[in-house]
Amino acid sequence: MGRLDNKTALITGGGSGIGRATSMLFALEGADVILSDIDENQGQEVVNEIQKSGGKAQFVSQNVAKEEDWQRVLQEIYNHQKLPKILINNAGLLLYKELENTTIEDWYKLMDVNALGVFLGMKHCAPAMAKEGGGSIVNLSSTAGLVGVARQTLYGASKGAVRTMTKDAAIELAPKKVRVNSIHPSIVDTQMADYGAEERHKSKE
Repeated sequence: MGRLDNKTALITGGGSGIGRATSMLFALEGADVILSDIDENQGQEVVNEIQKSGGKAQFVSQNVAKEEDWQRVLQEIYNHQKLPKILINNAGLLLYKELENTTIEDWYKLMDVNALGVFLGMKHCAPAMAKEGGGSIVNLSSTAGLVGVARQTLYGASKGAVRTMTKDAAIELAPKKVRVNSIHPSIVDTQMADYGAEERHKSKE
């Protein structure tokens, strides 16, 4: 018996990094994993690996910054007679850039994925969870949302927004038995972290 037997978990950005590791672990614990990612090849590769190991998983293509994608993904889940009991809002982008060189386009790109994506996930999944007696939402913030980091003004702002939204949503949704928490990883050995290391090295040159 796994800790997540018979529970459907929607994990965004599940094709790589923390999302990939979470998907693999949840499947190992018995969850029925719905893995979403904007990169279909990476996402399907993880699903195939889970299935080969005897786990349950399926892939859905998703841009978390688009509300219509959230509506479509949830409809696909319903069509398979499933309801998400767990949402892992993991999809995110990282940016290292001097403040004076940061553009409006950078702002919208990071905020759309890192903050808007989390908001939309909670907005659309929480009501479904509440109707079924409750659920759990975990939002990926970052230590950059807690402390200042040079050249991460936008990234820190987006992750700080995740932290604050999580606190507000947790209070609002508690009476409906929907738990909302955020986690704040530091540097993790992922492709995104590799990019960050390269950018930090450049800043010292």
